[in-house]
Amino acid sequence: MELSKINSLVELFFKKYDELKSVSDKPFLKWLKENKNDFITWEQVVEKIQILSEYLIKNLSKGDRCILLSENRPEWLISDIAIMNAGGVTVPLFTTYSEKDYEYIINDCKPKICIVSNNIQLKKINKFISNKIKVLSIENINDQIDSIENILTKYSKKKALDHLKFNKNIERKDLACIIYTSGTTGNPKGVMLSHGGILSNCEGAEEILNSLTKNSEPVFLTWLPLSHSYEHAVQFVQITLGAKIYYAESLEKLLSNMLVAKPTIMTAVPRFYQNLYSKISMNFSKQTGFKKKLISLTILLGIKKLNNVRMSFKEIIINFLCEKLVRRKIKNQFGGNLKAFVSGGGALDQKIGEFLNSIGLPTLQGYGLTEASPVVSCNIPGKIKIDTVGPPFKTNEVKIAEDGEILVKGENVMLGYWNMKKETDEILKDGWLYTGDIGEITKEGNLKITDRKKEIIVNLGGDNISPSKIENLLCLNEKIKQSFVYGDKKTYLVALIVSESIENEKEIKFYLENLNKNLSLVEKIKKFKLINEEFTIENGMLTPTLKLKRKKILEIYKQDLEKLY
Repeated sequence: MELSKINSLVELFFKKYDELKSVSDKPFLKWLKENKNDFITWEQVVEKIQILSEYLIKNLSKGDRCILLSENRPEWLISDIAIMNAGGVTVPLFTTYSEKDYEYIINDCKPKICIVSNNIQLKKINKFISNKIKVLSIENINDQIDSIENILTKYSKKKALDHLKFNKNIERKDLACIIYTSGTTGNPKGVMLSHGGILSNCEGAEEILNSLTKNSEPVFLTWLPLSHSYEHAVQFVQITLGAKIYYAESLEKLLSNMLVAKPTIMTAVPRFYQNLYSKISMNFSKQTGFKKKLISLTILLGIKKLNNVRMSFKEIIINFLCEKLVRRKIKNQFGGNLKAFVSGGGALDQKIGEFLNSIGLPTLQGYGLTEASPVVSCNIPGKIKIDTVGPPFKTNEVKIAEDGEILVKGENVMLGYWNMKKETDEILKDGWLYTGDIGEITKEGNLKITDRKKEIIVNLGGDNISPSKIENLLCLNEKIKQSFVYGDKKTYLVALIVSESIENEKEIKFYLENLNKNLSLVEKIKKFKLINEEFTIENGMLTPTLKLKRKKILEIYKQDLEKLY
């Protein structure tokens, strides 16, 4: 299938089904939370999409927005494609948003339809839905709300549908989805991604995928929320490959789910790999004698091989034994078929990347941002440069500006921010996307990220968090003169709070507890440290325009902040 000739994500799905028609009973989707042993087949998924599309088209006009609020499950993919097939635009929402975020997004995108998975999700947005918005649930909720479950049961009893009848009026430049991401203004920004943008990302990933799927059936285990731009794009990569997809139960059950799914490829964010590193390292530290020595050699020689350092004949023999006695056992703990982990959504610590690769868990780090649909570059199997994020995809162009900022151009670049012309014009100039990240191109042609220009925290879960939004809210309290929020590459946020007296600590703690109730899960401040010294222009911690000099503040207070973890 030539992805450059496909007009839409809908066409991608139906063309792939046409390729697989001879094996239409091929297993496709499976939610591990359900006890059923059987997969939903390609044939069944096509039928469900067709039925739901016919239902939605009665309520949608081209370009109408449709909210999708659900945990990962087969109906997520079915709903997403059905919305687009009916001419609509999918607006995925995280299940962990704050109430204020739900209210803002619904008022901002003005959806015609809201699809929720169940009553738990409906309760989160119910008060913000007007009578003009039609609500549709995946599971049965009540008699007033149509459920996808009932719609599919009712219509599947009718005559068979034309499975290749899909919307041929969608073009690559048309809007496919609006994915909201945190902005420095305090409100989320709606990133408008086109069908062509996501298709070009799939095409760019082909070089990596072809080497990983050779001689084996591609199997994915999905756990990162599908409302995340990274996993949302991966969904269409999975379709491109005709892969078998398992939806994980939860992060806590991920390792046990891997033993069931036996994935060949798995995408995740740095938080997952850090947890993995901690668990395996702890297990290794308990070993003694010969086992401990063998593990040390496995890591040492694995890193040598990763960095293409020449090994002696003796080391080659020892590394062969390490492969059989250590790495194979570790691989079996993850299902035995894993070809690669792919890391995205934030920076992966180099030490963790080297460790995982050395013990037989190939880990490819990539780079991107929601505004780029979202992947810009990724390491390639067999050519891993652990301190880089790999070569740019062939479908986009990357250059470094005079000040070191990474600029991206290509079909994958967003159409703009929904209802935000000023913010769009600030980040898109002459077709180039100004990423806000600082980097360089290595002599091998790989992209290397060296710093971040924009003031956005990216936590270990790959979530983009605006520190200034939370800092402004903290400073609404009269006892708080200034604040500094920290949490890049961390599992939670902490803060420095400037207050006149240590006696204010109890009152500030009470205020913070109430403030956290109105923040999303990833925005909550878990711990804080009170300080007396103000951030000023004189001490170098404020700019002349009174903005925080984050680098300078970190130089002085990093140790104090790290003690909060």
